[in-house]
Amino acid sequence: MRQLFTLLFLLICTVANAVTLKLTYSAGRFTHLIADTDTVFRKQSVSVGVNYGSDILFFGRTGPIKYPFLSTDAIYNAKSGLFVYASGFKVLGYKPLIDEIDLGAGYLFNYSKKFTGTISYNRFIFNKDAAAVIKSASSNDINFKNTFDWKFAKSSITTDYLFGDANDYFITLSTSKHIETNFSVFDDKDYLSFDPTVSAIYGTQNFVGKYYTEHPNKFDVDNYISANGGPTSPNYNNGRFNALNYSIKLPIAYNRPHYTFEASWKYSIPVNVEGALKNHHEVFFNLTFFYLFY
Repeated sequence: MRQLFTLLFLLICTVANAVTLKLTYSAGRFTHLIADTDTVFRKQSVSVGVNYGSDILFFGRTGPIKYPFLSTDAIYNAKSGLFVYASGFKVLGYKPLIDEIDLGAGYLFNYSKKFTGTISYNRFIFNKDAAAVIKSASSNDINFKNTFDWKFAKSSITTDYLFGDANDYFITLSTSKHIETNFSVFDDKDYLSFDPTVSAIYGTQNFVGKYYTEHPNKFDVDNYISANGGPTSPNYNNGRFNALNYSIKLPIAYNRPHYTFEASWKYSIPVNVEGALKNHHEVFFNLTFFYLFY
């Protein structure tokens, strides 16, 4: 019941918030490239970028070891709304040159001027010698996101179905405000922008149980976590749909006509953490630069 009230509260806040907002294009799970402040381009374009992150956060969960990382990305957008992308990840401090490659494709819908959506398929390919990040328990993601511009605020609801070694589904709700400065920093072609965002993630967490069974040496031996309700710990039910995470994010971006440099802070509050993960409140920091060709 408490989770239902939280869900209703987020939806009410979405309608009530007031500040001018531009639509954002962050299809699928590859938001590590597309900053929170970029605009939908309904023309042929290519985006390339690089991102640094202080730790890997995957649907509200982190592993028992902190993994700072670098990623490089490229996205091709067609006029029709089709897009394809590729990403490469490097976990800092470990031997493989590339720990993970992500490939994906999707389509951008324009239902109306205020209502847009994306649907995409994403494939995660992990190096067998890669660091044991919690994301490695899943290899496929089907993502469907709908975004509505209330003129004074933006709201989105995203559904994900992950399958592979573990099967999970998620619903992510978010509310954001977009603020732009009315002054220039260096010349009349640049500006600063801010996009404070509140999000909530609901879903299952079978991927956590699978991660534990594959990497038990990463955990305290006195704690156990079930894999899909396995016999080692019947008290944990990772297949139950539940609230997983609440977060507050503050991105600050320097924008020019073709590129954006963004720094963002996210305060993450994991809930209903089961077993040996022992996730706690954590601040995540990201630096992102991307360049747009069109």
